[in-house]
Amino acid sequence: MASGKKYKAAAALVDRAKLYSLEEAIGLAKKTARTKFDETVDLAVKLGVDPKQADQMVRGTVVLPHGTGKKVKILVFAKGEKEKEAREAGADYVGAEDLADKIQKEGWTDFDTVVATPDIMGLVGKLGKVLGPRGLMPNPKTGTVTFDVAKAIKDIRAGKVEYRVEKAGIVHVPVGKASFDESKLVDNAKAVLESIIKAKPSSSKGKYLKSVGVSTTMGPGIHMDPALIDKLV
Repeated sequence: MASGKKYKAAAALVDRAKLYSLEEAIGLAKKTARTKFDETVDLAVKLGVDPKQADQMVRGTVVLPHGTGKKVKILVFAKGEKEKEAREAGADYVGAEDLADKIQKEGWTDFDTVVATPDIMGLVGKLGKVLGPRGLMPNPKTGTVTFDVAKAIKDIRAGKVEYRVEKAGIVHVPVGKASFDESKLVDNAKAVLESIIKAKPSSSKGKYLKSVGVSTTMGPGIHMDPALIDKLV
């Protein structure tokens, strides 16, 4: 019951009827983080798009100015010189058929992001059933299918995050840890919101930012004023 009490205490800090500014919401989110572990702070943005329409799919990448605060495990599919480059750049796992077999036969997914060189995508494509639903499939649009594996690894280590709109029209993006300074979380959140606004499909009519919220891993949702967000970025 302790965790239930903690949640109630955290929820009591939030006025459900109020739409907060970004700074207010981030400050409040930090106060609602009450667990022993360092909770992740997540943005949830509901967009006025229909993800079923190919021309309204919103996806992209953004490098968080202050990183994610998370140690990311990077897997790279590469051979030869590119395999060597990936190892030297600090990838956690590097290989080709050996890693593909492990993923396919054992359902192994103990990694957070996947990079692949274009010449090996035929092999990686066969792993779609395992990697796809987990959002781990490399994609040229997000810079994870590339011959410049060293740059891809560097960007990920620097705090590059990917986002894509889900079926319900919502984008979820982590913007750091509850232990971050409030100003760093605000900077990271602004970078994400700017990227999402720039990614607005031309076919999306009407209100684009329908709702914007922030929460910690175990905390309540805090709603922001979309009109203020639009002015902010």
